[in-house]
Amino acid sequence: MSNWYVYMVRCADNSLYTGVTTNPTKRIDEHNSCNKKGAKYTRARRPVTLAYTEACSDKIAAYKREYQIKQLSKQKKELLVAEKQ
Repeated sequence: MSNWYVYMVRCADNSLYTGVTTNPTKRIDEHNSCNKKGAKYTRARRPVTLAYTEACSDKIAAYKREYQIKQLSKQKKELLVAEKQ
């Protein structure tokens, strides 16, 4: 059974990108170096750094949480990031 994570990366333009993965470290590398696997949004905003991770019980829970985070304002996302540091 894999662990699922919701993560946010901080892009070079200070924006936050939210996604889901089973391996945050590998995913960050893909965002920074792979044009095929990295998200289109982050390709133009490299480099990205990991700003936030949250473990979820399963894939469905991770995607639900990702949706919730994406609905937040930038200010509330920044609060989440600050709380994890």
